[in-house]
Amino acid sequence: MRWLLVVSCWMLGLGCWGSPTQDSVSVDTIAKPREISKIRQTIRGFDETEDYWIEPQHYEFQVMGQITRSYESFTLSSGGNSITLSPDSKTKVGPYFGWRWLFFGYTFDIKNIGFSKGGLKKEFDLSIYSSQVGVDLYYRRTGSDYKIRDVEFDNDSRAALFEGMPFDGATVGMTGVNAYYIFNHKRFSYPAAFAQSTCQKVSCGSWMAGAGYTKNTIEFDYAKLQDALSLRMGYEVKIDSGMMFESIKYHDIMLSGGYAYNWVFAKNFLFCASFQLGLAYKSSYGDMADDQKRGFNFDFKNVNLDGIGRFGLVYNNTRWFAGMSAIFRTNRYRTSRFKANNIFGSLTAYVGYNFVLKKKYRKQKG
Repeated sequence: MRWLLVVSCWMLGLGCWGSPTQDSVSVDTIAKPREISKIRQTIRGFDETEDYWIEPQHYEFQVMGQITRSYESFTLSSGGNSITLSPDSKTKVGPYFGWRWLFFGYTFDIKNIGFSKGGLKKEFDLSIYSSQVGVDLYYRRTGSDYKIRDVEFDNDSRAALFEGMPFDGATVGMTGVNAYYIFNHKRFSYPAAFAQSTCQKVSCGSWMAGAGYTKNTIEFDYAKLQDALSLRMGYEVKIDSGMMFESIKYHDIMLSGGYAYNWVFAKNFLFCASFQLGLAYKSSYGDMADDQKRGFNFDFKNVNLDGIGRFGLVYNNTRWFAGMSAIFRTNRYRTSRFKANNIFGSLTAYVGYNFVLKKKYRKQKG
């Protein structure tokens, strides 16, 4: 099961809520109405767009249904040995309800409604898509449902021998935040592609820059792996010493840059492609079989490249919307002893309906 909260913040701060209430008014507020007005205008201006390029949201509420297919792959390598693990892809469905800028929903695995063997798997994603700033928060803990997809010894692939073999000796966790600034935000709309709260009317792109922080954990039972491989191979297998660890934790601080483009190829239709490449410095500590070193030491060799790719295909006539989106992330870790590469993502299809016109558009319609 999975909780997913998507915030489509097309009006930030006070602008999200319309006119402020007057239940409690201080002396300072009465004495300085101009200052308060300037603050309100600044907050609302933070999400300002140009009407020629972007059509704002017309409605107060949204309902949506979606189906999501998830993917994950984890590769660990050292010397001439490597192993690639991934669980079976899962398909999840769920309803969503939106009010102005808040979109909340719940999805569940259609094959395992309730608890399953991989019940320790936990996922939480929160994405904020405003015109000017985007933020991603994510929390992931894999379950015990990994399967071996590929094994190499001395660069000799043995994928056919191990394909689909269950292995419950690895657990990968990731907790992080990524924030980015959209430079051409008055003409380019990220929410149009991924939150359906605006409509891009004219094709446009934008450069982006951001920063992020991620905490990663790898729990790995190398003895169990050796036993499993030996059983399948028919003789005792000894993996490289660089893969002999029980627990590794590493933190990375990332600076990223990228470009996104919204292509309006027909009326009410949009295709978006977005790429961000991040330069991440990673520090770690853990327990190795033959080395108990811990702590932090700066080394340029610990600088790695991570990436985020987003793709969206949308139909939106302001009342009805439907589409597909795909988001993939890579997280790489490299030391002189071993390399780890984690790739995860999702493909989502959805259809939704907007209702209850905002006051501004009711007046125009009337």
